[in-house]
Amino acid sequence: MLAQTRVTREEYGQAYEKGFQYTIAFLMSRGVQRDAATELAQAAWVRGWECRSQLRVASFIRSWINTIALNLYRESMRKPLVHDDGRNENGVANIDLAAIDIACVIGSCSRRDQNLLLQCMRGFTAGEIALQEHITDTAVRIRLMRARRAARAQLNRTAHLQKRQALAMAG
Repeated sequence: MLAQTRVTREEYGQAYEKGFQYTIAFLMSRGVQRDAATELAQAAWVRGWECRSQLRVASFIRSWINTIALNLYRESMRKPLVHDDGRNENGVANIDLAAIDIACVIGSCSRRDQNLLLQCMRGFTAGEIALQEHITDTAVRIRLMRARRAARAQLNRTAHLQKRQALAMAG
């Protein structure tokens, strides 16, 4: 039996150079915005660096890092949106506009799409959703893709309408 060695610094560095953009693309394919995907990818590669002694095969680095990135994303989605009493340092109430926007977008989707998007946002995998819905993983992925497209289209319609209203008010 061959003795397994740990991944070297050089191997990890090469994997980072080749795989960082792939990790961002992987997260974006899961619905993460580019800025957040970049931050999550960086955090995943740092965590991977800190734990690289656990990895024995260099060819597994990218999939290992993508798993870390996905888990970081799921962890961030499970955290409550407001962590304090809802007031800033001046005592003025904070309003989480992102949560309101998400609720509006999801609310504009069909019931079935709402359910899938909410489960996905809570960090459930396609396999877990499939078991709960009594359908296949592939069906869940296809429905999630269609739900994301419908939500994106709704966002585009809303943005276009707001732009027209702003132009009408300015002119």
